[in-house]
Amino acid sequence: MIKRKPNRRPDAPSRSFRPSGGGGGAVWLYGRHPVEAALRNPERAILDLHLTPEAHKSLDIPLPVAPRIVTRADLDALLPSGAVHQGFAVRVGALEGPEVGDLPGLAEGLERAVVVVLDQVSDPHNVGAVLRSAAAFGALAVVVQDRHSPEETGTLAKAASGALEVVPLVRAVNLSRALEDLKSAGFWTVGLDGHADLNIGEADLPERAVLVLGAEGRGLRRLTAEACDLTVRL
Repeated sequence: MIKRKPNRRPDAPSRSFRPSGGGGGAVWLYGRHPVEAALRNPERAILDLHLTPEAHKSLDIPLPVAPRIVTRADLDALLPSGAVHQGFAVRVGALEGPEVGDLPGLAEGLERAVVVVLDQVSDPHNVGAVLRSAAAFGALAVVVQDRHSPEETGTLAKAASGALEVVPLVRAVNLSRALEDLKSAGFWTVGLDGHADLNIGEADLPERAVLVLGAEGRGLRRLTAEACDLTVRL
């Protein structure tokens, strides 16, 4: 039977965390899935919508703003070089997501609640891929460290393929403190480490779990690994 590490700071107060949008400014999203997901999200402020004629005809959802019909060349000039826009671009305001301290309340009433924490994962493509996977298995949120993670950008949203509108991206100032706060609220913290003795398929994961993934290449930092109740390998 897996025994939990003692919580070293059971009375640790919740800290302040920034909203999911990071910088809080407007950003261009592009590509069919990210744009359509943003248009379907009632919490997302839609500021400008640029569509090619073909893209406009293919949309069968109500549009919150009148679109500007443009050419592919117009979008190529508007967006970052190499952006695969598929004829879709939308300028949006940042989402106001929950804070780490809000997550236990969001888990109330759920049979199972999983939070994913990324320990200094800096590549927006990787963060987007994690968001996409988190949406597939119904994660409550993805938590990233404020200073060592990408901002909400079109690149990240494209990699997430619409999941940015479904799974809150929460930014924590202090990741170790965030883990301790979640542990104090009844979550078990599980670090994913390729060198761990226990396979994740052999672990009896609890109903309230935090899955912690390390950075590209070096994996979990020592302090982050020590904050986990157990480590498992995929």
